Amino acid sequence: MPDTRSNSDQHLSVLIEVVRQMSETFELAPLLCTAERAALTVLQCDRATIFLYDRGTDELYSKVATGTDEIRFPAKLGIAGEVVRTRSVVIVQDAYQDPRFNPEIDRQTGYRTRNMLTLPLIVPDGEVIGALQLLNKLPGPFDDRDELLAGALGSLIGITIKRQILLDAAAEKERLEHDLNIARHIQTQMLPKAQPEVAGFDIAGWNQPADQTGGDCYSFLPLPGGQLGFLIADASGHGIGPALVVTQCRAMIRALAGHGVDMADIAGRVNNLLSEDLPGGRFVTACFGVLDPASHTAHYVSAGHGPLLWFHAATGEVDQFGSSGLPLAVMEDSDYAVAKPITFEPGDMFCLLTDGFTEWTRPDGAQYGDDRMTEIIKQHRGLSSAELIRVIHEDVLRFSEGTSQADDLTVVIFKRVET
Repeated sequence: MPDTRSNSDQHLSVLIEVVRQMSETFELAPLLCTAERAALTVLQCDRATIFLYDRGTDELYSKVATGTDEIRFPAKLGIAGEVVRTRSVVIVQDAYQDPRFNPEIDRQTGYRTRNMLTLPLIVPDGEVIGALQLLNKLPGPFDDRDELLAGALGSLIGITIKRQILLDAAAEKERLEHDLNIARHIQTQMLPKAQPEVAGFDIAGWNQPADQTGGDCYSFLPLPGGQLGFLIADASGHGIGPALVVTQCRAMIRALAGHGVDMADIAGRVNNLLSEDLPGGRFVTACFGVLDPASHTAHYVSAGHGPLLWFHAATGEVDQFGSSGLPLAVMEDSDYAVAKPITFEPGDMFCLLTDGFTEWTRPDGAQYGDDRMTEIIKQHRGLSSAELIRVIHEDVLRFSEGTSQADDLTVVIFKRVET
């Protein structure tokens, strides 16, 4: 007669050792290896596999399966899938006589399954995170005692795996936060450190992303003869992807402008380069040009960008301009033209904004809009460019009625001062 107490003590010792080993393991793959080796020892079977449930794809997969590479299949298939769905234990004494058995894995691995015990891995909050499958009992079939022992082991495994999944998620979030902080720092470093000083003009720019990184940018580039190159751009969307795109766009435009390339030609070249690089549906609106203080003029190209607002101090009116070409990367080989120049009289302002301002939507569905922006500029015409930007931002926040910022905000204002 077998010594039941001796076997129980042995199994208890193994379980205690399993707990110790798993508590010292802080990576998922080694943890699964430890758990599967423990299952082989405790249950005396030939093979053990832990299947984890991927809710995103509704699949079961094994990061580690003793004797095999990774396995992945729809959760609706096989006995492991049934166990996860029904939250019940299944013992099969003759696998190939059971219609629920999925022989595909045997075909992939060259293994021959005779019998199996499969149980769900359920954590204390009731979530099923996967299944433990034990194959080919040594010797003989699986029985009720094996089910009890596997249940105890499965509880330990489930809790430990869930702990590690949560730890991995927290670590991944921390890594992502770190990477985003680096990206944000790099992007911030590319913004102008100070507002440019140009004789006869008061110039200011400002940017506030909706996320840690933004899809907007603005830039100034000193040019020969006291001229100033300028750029404002808005990549579709916001976050790390658009931030990379708008950074690439900025670098291209600055490089070409620094070599004296014609503005319309710059737009065409950058458009074609971005068209090659960006996936469908991604694009960049941009307005860039040159301010010439000697002639009090600004020449520019607008690639789908707006609003562009020209305030006339003499009349108190504001002209709104559309674009002189399609957004960059919408269509390869698009034509771009230099727009009619802005000729500044004393007190005139040229305001370049991204649509995060005008499209800010409050709970009742109303948008801030170009008209309200125009009125704010008229009402506060006497302010400096930097002060006007502050007033615009405050008015947008007042209009929003507490709705959170959904898009990046960027504005550049050129104001001719009395000379």
